[in-house]
Amino acid sequence: MTRETNVPELSVTAPFDGSEIARLAVAGPAEIEVALSRAAAMYRDRDQWLALSDRIEVLRRAADIMSGEAEALALKAAQEGGKPLVDSRVEVARAIDSLHVCIETLRSDAGHVIPMNVNAASSGRIAMTRHEPIGVVVAVSAFNHPLNLIAHQVAPAVAAGCPVIVKPSEDTPLSCLRFVEILHEAGLPQDWCRALVINDVAVAEALVTDPRVGFFSFIGSARVGWHLRSKLAPGTRCALEHGGAAPVILAQDADVDTALQSILKGGFYHAGQVCVSVQRVFVDRHIARGFAMRLGAEASKLTVGDPTNAESDVGPLIRPGEVDRVQDWVREAVNAGAELLAGGEKLSDSCYTPTVLFDPPADVRISSAEIFGPVVAIYPYDDIEDAFTRANSLDYSFQAAVFARNLDTIMRAYARLDASAVMVNDHTAFRVDWMPFAGLKQSGLGVGGVPHTLRDMQIEKMLVIRSPEL
Repeated sequence: MTRETNVPELSVTAPFDGSEIARLAVAGPAEIEVALSRAAAMYRDRDQWLALSDRIEVLRRAADIMSGEAEALALKAAQEGGKPLVDSRVEVARAIDSLHVCIETLRSDAGHVIPMNVNAASSGRIAMTRHEPIGVVVAVSAFNHPLNLIAHQVAPAVAAGCPVIVKPSEDTPLSCLRFVEILHEAGLPQDWCRALVINDVAVAEALVTDPRVGFFSFIGSARVGWHLRSKLAPGTRCALEHGGAAPVILAQDADVDTALQSILKGGFYHAGQVCVSVQRVFVDRHIARGFAMRLGAEASKLTVGDPTNAESDVGPLIRPGEVDRVQDWVREAVNAGAELLAGGEKLSDSCYTPTVLFDPPADVRISSAEIFGPVVAIYPYDDIEDAFTRANSLDYSFQAAVFARNLDTIMRAYARLDASAVMVNDHTAFRVDWMPFAGLKQSGLGVGGVPHTLRDMQIEKMLVIRSPEL
């Protein structure tokens, strides 16, 4: 049989130098229908459901396989996604741990007993619950953590007992494809988890909005996420994880040395392409300029380059167009009165210098939207209440941070900041994979984090037994 030559293909390129890494077949309507029909058929046939012990064993074997090829997985993620190798190694370790968190959750989080026999109406009864899969899961993922984001969406679906179809970012599909292969090698049936590379918006939307989908998991831009939610079939549940413009408050009594190193990492990690990257830093005026100058000096020392080089601190942006966009935003801020303390220029078509701006106006884009690039803005304040107001002024809300020594200041920041989590003396991008992780306002819907996602993908089904012996 000869190979068809008219099958659409996607060229996967390295963001750093544009070199082609792979060519992949692209899924169209026919492939979508096959995946959905098989997944839905498996879910409807309860005899095909995977036993809890089998799910645990698949996840355990998959974690073992990943541990054995951790360096290769890190190199693949760095090459296709642009995150420096040192950070991609951490991502692989987190992805492996995410599978273990699924196992731990399955071992410890079961149904519960509902009180009965507490009045005449409930007498002679006992009630309990257990968890069942919610249905077919469709996951659409982002580029910036090409392995761990997939693990956060797919592993909980497997743990929950849901057939799952995953669409990775077309910029970074290779880590996803390898992860799904590993699940199959670990014993998961082929049709129970499929990865589809899709580069047609209409095809992707048809997959997401199909009435056979029980749960939709989305990580990406707010514009796309809210649009797709509005198109979901009746009954389809969903979770959305978008971005923000993370605020940090530095009080006058803050440990500046600790804050400096933390904000340097939180702002320029993965070239700022993280949904909770440090972007807006509100600093007491007495220390603001000195802090900003020191941050600019440290940012200028960061090594920008090939992400597969272990010496690189900052890698490329995902596409050349993003570099141009970041440049436009920085120029807009400087032209409007912001002081450029570091960076502010393209190093190449793919890389941008780590940039520190001082006191941009409130109406420029760096102050009002997520830049998703290596830019941190410092804003002096005279009254911390004003800093809270400015931090809360946007339509986005995710994680926030406060650096202070005074407990009352810390607790006031915790109470006043619009955020799903407030980090104390740490940057906004802190995360471990079992904690709740939730965007508020336009930043998302529902609660992420492996155990929380797993619960979202299950229903809690109640059993009520009536007996005169009860």
